Amino acid sequence: MAEISLNSNKKVGFRPNTEKAVLIGLVQENQTVAQVEEYLDELQFLAVTAGAWSLKRFVQKMDRPDPKTFIGKGKLEEVARYIEANEEVTLAIFDDDLTGKQVSILEEALKVKIIDRSSLILDIFASRAQTAQAKTQVELAQMQYLLPRLRGLWTHLERQRGGIGMRGPGEQEIETDRRIVKDRISLLKKKLEKIDQQNLTQRKNRGELIRVALVGYTNVGKSTLMNLLSKSEVFAENRLFATLDTTVRKVVFDTTPFLLSDTVGFIRKLPHHLIESFKSTLDEVRESDILLHVVDIAHSNYEEHIHTVNETLKEMKIGEKPTLLIFNKMDLYRTRYFDDFLDPVTRVELEESLQQNLKNQFEVDNIFISAQEKENIEMLKHRLKTIVETQYKIRYPYQVRTW
Repeated sequence: MAEISLNSNKKVGFRPNTEKAVLIGLVQENQTVAQVEEYLDELQFLAVTAGAWSLKRFVQKMDRPDPKTFIGKGKLEEVARYIEANEEVTLAIFDDDLTGKQVSILEEALKVKIIDRSSLILDIFASRAQTAQAKTQVELAQMQYLLPRLRGLWTHLERQRGGIGMRGPGEQEIETDRRIVKDRISLLKKKLEKIDQQNLTQRKNRGELIRVALVGYTNVGKSTLMNLLSKSEVFAENRLFATLDTTVRKVVFDTTPFLLSDTVGFIRKLPHHLIESFKSTLDEVRESDILLHVVDIAHSNYEEHIHTVNETLKEMKIGEKPTLLIFNKMDLYRTRYFDDFLDPVTRVELEESLQQNLKNQFEVDNIFISAQEKENIEMLKHRLKTIVETQYKIRYPYQVRTW
């Protein structure tokens, strides 16, 4: 008999029973095929993180989604034929949000489980949530996502159960479920308010230290950098949304102390209700004095990632703060974009030119590093120490701080 281990830590990450999926994207107005393919690359990474392996992609050009089936009739038939021929496919993942009505129609047409980008992200968040705060935030986001989709989902259930004699009770059930969901949302919001108050008390008890927050797109290396700067062991892996809960550590460079926090990564098309739910976690960013914006410079779309993070910060009404752009993964950038036979002097000149161009483009000071290879970490520490000391002088202009 196999030994059963109680209270063992569950491994977070790839799930043992991997589902097979197809990915579906739409090239809409003001989009290119290349852009949508890049979005589907990210959707594939999200699927792998959730525990699904994509077998095929389907892309269609349409000015706007079909209100009933999202994609056109011909493309829907093509997807249905592929799924019928490949019985191992159990999942169809759409790169945009679907309505409850669309989900029910697509499930009937394709005979597999249908999920959209938001529900996939919510599933990942649910599997990653460890603390009471993160679990509450995820459940709130799930409830807010479900509420407007109840009618479409219930219509689907009525058809499954035969429909005859179900329409009246079905409507009553919808109203009952809607009331239950609304009550649950209200309860979760009150629970989060209580947690927020506790966190606010904790933040007040941290005294007069300058606060530094790591922000950036998901999977750019924030947690790895957090470990290097704070000498702590924050969970880090090559998966999207490895960090959900804010981690705060006290760091001292020479005689200069400050608080460093690692936060959840941002992503394009991040569901609005998810941002709303995680605002309490992101209070660390809002109340910080300095932002360290980490960027994966080796990614082909790093400029769009910077824009996504900046737009999300604006949506959270986070004002202007002293910011240092940290371009991470320079080792990977050189491997991908530099010729092996390039001489060292030319390579340095190219990097200096790139660094200056990025400074002019984003109007923010920057530094090139590789957290994995620990490249330029000492220089980063020196730059960060200078920025922190400047903030102390601004906050306490007439005092000499001794720690």
